[in-house]
Parts: sequence; structure tokens; C-alpha cells
Amino acid sequence: MTKSVFGSWIVLLFAGLLSLNAQQPSFNFPGVQYPKGQDVSPTFDGWQTNPDGTISMWFGYYNRNTEEEIDLPIGVDNKIEPGEADQGQPTHFFPRRNRFVYRIRVPKDFGTRELVWTLTSHGTTERAYGTLKPDYFIDDVVIMNNFGAGGAGGGLPDTIGNKAPTLEIEGAVSRSVGVGQPVTLVALASDDGKPKSRPMPAPFSQLARASRGTPNSATGLRLSWFVYRGTGEVSFDPSQIKVWEDYREGENSPWSAGWSTPPPPADGKWTTRATFSEPGTYVLRCLVHDGGLMSYKDVTVVVNR
Repeated sequence: MTKSVFGSWIVLLFAGLLSLNAQQPSFNFPGVQYPKGQDVSPTFDGWQTNPDGTISMWFGYYNRNTEEEIDLPIGVDNKIEPGEADQGQPTHFFPRRNRFVYRIRVPKDFGTRELVWTLTSHGTTERAYGTLKPDYFIDDVVIMNNFGAGGAGGGLPDTIGNKAPTLEIEGAVSRSVGVGQPVTLVALASDDGKPKSRPMPAPFSQLARASRGTPNSATGLRLSWFVYRGTGEVSFDPSQIKVWEDYREGENSPWSAGWSTPPPPADGKWTTRATFSEPGTYVLRCLVHDGGLMSYKDVTVVVNR
């Protein structure tokens, strides 16, 4: 009798676990990571002055998913206010934290006005408020340490005087191609050698454990193409270094333990082929990064059937 009751409890417990596993949680547990089903939150990453007196307001985002990439076309679910809804923001959102993704230039007399970026995904609306309050002022040192170029503790001396890499794209900035037909992308990049190339600490090392508390990333000149706008799947050959903060071990990511920047091409020229699975208009962004500072340029590709 006792044995039968015990067995029944085991069956009920197992069934309950299966039921819980099949349900989508109605709220988030703090500290729990979800592969999909969560929203994207825009972020205001700070403002900096330009040589001509104008001001650049930097925005990024935090996709709460660890795997799901979300597309939010320009419009009610992805807009900047005041002014035109489209002010250069992305429509394709990679997982996790993405810092300093784009900037909006405003006049030097912008004063106490605000820029508001609104995103609505998975039924949740989030907003980022861009303001010139002094607390949000940033410079290159702040940007580099946020990316992790200063090491786990920040402020490594070889970041001092660093300049952003230079970038040029060969060919037209607007192109047309058919589905399944590769388009060749050629980029030329160079850097000043600062900060010096530094790999991420090996997995399970003391430095790797220290890196989990503050931003840390590999440094050295790297270049990646990625989808900035567009809803279809795009494959790149060769595969590209990730541009979002993927800390998982074994990933092709500058934030992954043990990762090191591959040597750049001897002639400073990167050749990549992109192939599109669906028709539509895509914006491909080329990002060149030294681990601390970056430059980027876009190519628009119209894909026909």
C-alpha cells in the first residue's frame, strides 16, 4: 500500500514538472535568463560634444533574451520623438546588451529638450530618454571602459590616446541582388595600434572570474558585417565575429572567455559575401572595432525574388 502511494506521488510530481516546463512564465524571476519571449529595452548611453559644437546622443539597447533576435520595423513599435520616427535606429535587435549602437546629432543649443526612443516588443513598451544632463556626459575613456577595453578593472594605460579605427567601403552604398545570390562586400580598415591586442582570460582562470563583475573584452583590430535592418535570414561567408556581448564560452565573441582577435588581413582589406534568404530591403552595417572605439558604415541592399 505504502509503495503504491509513493509511486503515485512520483508520477504526479513528474507530471507537474512537465506542466510547469511547458508553461510560459507570466512574470520574470530576477536573475533568470530566458532564451526567448522577452522584450527589448532601449537605452540612452550618454552624450558627447563634437568638434563643430554639435552634440552626439548615443543610444543602445538591452534585449532580455539570450537567443531570440527581434525585428521591429520603423513605426509605432520603433520610433524616435520628437521629429521623424526614423532617425537612424536599428530595426533588427540582437540578444543581450548592445552598447553605443547609433547616435543622433543635435544642435549645440539643444538645451533641456529630450529625445525619446520607444520600442514595443512582446506586448511591452519601453522608452529611453536622451537628455543633456551632466550625469550623462561621456568621452572616449568612458566608451572604451564600457566596451571592456580597459580590462576587468578598467583604465588599462594602453587605452590612453586611442583613436577610432578608419573604415572605407569599396563599391556602391546601394546595391541590388536576387534571393540566394551572394553580394560581395569589401572593406578597408586600419588602426593606430591602441590598445594593444589582448585576448580574453582563459576559462575558469582567476582573471576570467574577475571579468564577470565589470565589462571586459578582447582588444585588437576586428571587423564584422551584420544585419542592421531587415527581417530575412542573411548568411555571411566567412562567418562574422559577434557584435553583441555574448559571454558564453566557445562563442565567436570578443566577450567570450579565451577568445582572441584574429590577425587582420595583411593588406587591410576584408572581403565578405552575404547571401539573402528572403526578398526585401536590408541595411548591412560594417563595424570596425579595436576593442575600445569603433567606426561604422552602412550598405543598403535591395533583394529581389
